[in-house]
Amino acid sequence: MPAKLSTHVLDTALGCPAEDLQIELWSLSDGQSRLVKTVRTNADGRTDAPLLDASELKTGAYELIFFVGDYFKHKAAMYVSIPFLDRVPVRFGIADAKASYHVPLLVSPWAYSTYRGS
Repeated sequence: MPAKLSTHVLDTALGCPAEDLQIELWSLSDGQSRLVKTVRTNADGRTDAPLLDASELKTGAYELIFFVGDYFKHKAAMYVSIPFLDRVPVRFGIADAKASYHVPLLVSPWAYSTYRGS
């Protein structure tokens, strides 16, 4: 399997993939944050392409920001004027640029969890 960084977002409140959820990928180094890219999830809750492919993957610190408040705002049954969760940041490190890193997010309007997937 070629090295890459990927993600997958599952809506645990509705029991489905989180379609059309905005995600930002940031690179963190030397006290500086640099926006690498902004993407949206597809119907399967994944991005159409890896966040970083083998040629882009570098060791270092990164952050994914998941715009869950905006996502749940568009779910009429879940809408509240002031969401409990808005933007969910996940900071992680890439220690081996030849490995694959998968960062899934399981999310509801009130809770989330993540882990290093395969």
